[in-house]
Amino acid sequence: MISCDLVRQHPAHFLACTGLTVAEFDALLPAFTRAWEEYRKQTYLNDGGGKPKLPTCTDKLFFILFYYKVYPIQSAMGAIFGISQAQVCVWIHTLSPVLRRALGIEWCLPERNPAKLKDVLAMFETLDFLIDGTERERQRPINRRDRKDCYSGKKHTYTYNNIVIVHEYDQHVVYLSQTYEGSWHDKAICDEEEYTFPRYATLQKDRGFQGFEPDHTITYQPKKKPKHGDLTIGEKLFNRCISSSRIAIEHAISGIKRCRIIKDILRNTTLGFEDTVMEIACALHNFRQKFRIKEEHVNIFDLLPSSQ
Repeated sequence: MISCDLVRQHPAHFLACTGLTVAEFDALLPAFTRAWEEYRKQTYLNDGGGKPKLPTCTDKLFFILFYYKVYPIQSAMGAIFGISQAQVCVWIHTLSPVLRRALGIEWCLPERNPAKLKDVLAMFETLDFLIDGTERERQRPINRRDRKDCYSGKKHTYTYNNIVIVHEYDQHVVYLSQTYEGSWHDKAICDEEEYTFPRYATLQKDRGFQGFEPDHTITYQPKKKPKHGDLTIGEKLFNRCISSSRIAIEHAISGIKRCRIIKDILRNTTLGFEDTVMEIACALHNFRQKFRIKEEHVNIFDLLPSSQ
């Protein structure tokens, strides 16, 4: 049976199992412990008289992070942690809201309400943002009508689609849209949620957002090659500059998909779980970025021994 204490002795293995370094895990643990205690009080949860398989909050946090990062089938997860498949299913749906609450305590959850988007974006020192859509594959729906709604012509498979808005400087996922079926186009989601931005904010987008021009916002997108024509040298240089700066949102989406539950085919069929896991994956990315930015801004003079 796998043990958190045993795995943390090997930092590379710990990172591969949880998606967090040992230091990041320890930094998240107090918030997770607080969220777990709040959950116990609200649900009057009793651990029972037997010996629990996940006795401490450390074990519980390691369990749920392992599931999100590695995403094994539940039977394999049970064999790894020494519990039954049914218990794995119960723990997954019990600990996911607790993990979400812990990340909320750390102020890492992305905004989900489009009506609050403008105020949230205005809190940043620089108003430079990037927008993109990200699709993730799901299992083929049984219902024929659902298959039609979930089929993505872009990916040629059945997917879920979300819009993410990222701050250009720190690659923080500021906003995450609701989860839509794969047939929804990026521009259609923007029109449905009616995004508004602070005055004079800059927004970089790709060709999937052709025609999306929010009021009082400066937008940039690559120039499309004309039919039977060619781009000028200036237009090619402009496209190259856009591509270079848009790497920030590609890195952010890559950080979100470090969780295999987002990168692999989603097997869970519980209603609403597909949205929960995406929000948690974005929050875990934000937590890593927040932790690393703190490390990058350490004052080296504070580390020097003080003179007596």
